[in-house]
Amino acid sequence: MQYRELGKTGMKISHLSFGASSLGSVFHETKLDESILAVEAAIDGGINFIDVSPYYGHTKAETVLGEALKHIPREKYYLSTKVGRYGKDGKNTWDYSAERVTRSVYESMERLGIDHIDLINVHDIEFQSNLPGGLQKVVDETLPALVELRRQGVVSHVGITDLQLENLRWVVEHVEEGTVESVLNFCHYCLCDDALSDYLDFFEQHGVGIVNASPLSMGLLSQRGIPAWHPAPKPLVEACQRAAAFCSDRGYAIERLAMQFSVSNGRIASTLFSSANAQNVKRNIQWANEEPDWQLVEEVRNIIGDQQRVTWANT
Repeated sequence: MQYRELGKTGMKISHLSFGASSLGSVFHETKLDESILAVEAAIDGGINFIDVSPYYGHTKAETVLGEALKHIPREKYYLSTKVGRYGKDGKNTWDYSAERVTRSVYESMERLGIDHIDLINVHDIEFQSNLPGGLQKVVDETLPALVELRRQGVVSHVGITDLQLENLRWVVEHVEEGTVESVLNFCHYCLCDDALSDYLDFFEQHGVGIVNASPLSMGLLSQRGIPAWHPAPKPLVEACQRAAAFCSDRGYAIERLAMQFSVSNGRIASTLFSSANAQNVKRNIQWANEEPDWQLVEEVRNIIGDQQRVTWANT
């Protein structure tokens, strides 16, 4: 396992990290004991960065992760969670107000069974762009509330997340330097889309650490295929299916190649994946510690061709 600096936070995090969304049964129903084993396998395999959100499973992921963390010494991991995106009784909600995000931090700590959060993120800021105040509210209200918690020592570091890279850039450009210490972006540094590459210079110039997520592009780069809710357009889905079949014919799972490619860029501190299965966690760690077949990477990217960097919206 490699460990890379996350911007100027002082945190050296594993180049492969554990996303706890699966613990909230967001992909399929999960069992508590299996989820705990998955978290323990991640830590045992050298992963020291865990990311979660109250949105995942509408608090279930945080609750299950809290149970797992009871068995793990606090110094073994850095913990990241989020504010702004929530849900209850199967209904999604958003609230980026200072009052709500402040309260959210304390609620998360209670569910997680901890008294301090290493990194707090504003979750999927694009949704606030469609609410009153737009992204300016993140700048004027959401982030200042989290910075105050940082000043008080409740959280150590503050970041933002989004699918849309231009939103992340806009916020960094409109806040005081040092307000945003890291960004988390998903589906934009993987075999079928490396748009994040275009933003690395910008984030580095502002001292902002970079976390990549979803190396399988939410199922696009898998033999199993995508869930019904996936927002990718049909031509991109079909191109990725051809790429998966091509890899399979050569005895090299596309999931393996995708994982290896996503963790290979040393300018990206870490890549998040999620699984509630301990064997899958161990397998992903093994893959991430291997060098990819770069010729196969080139062939796969040629198959996907002009479908790379196709814009698609969050859901």
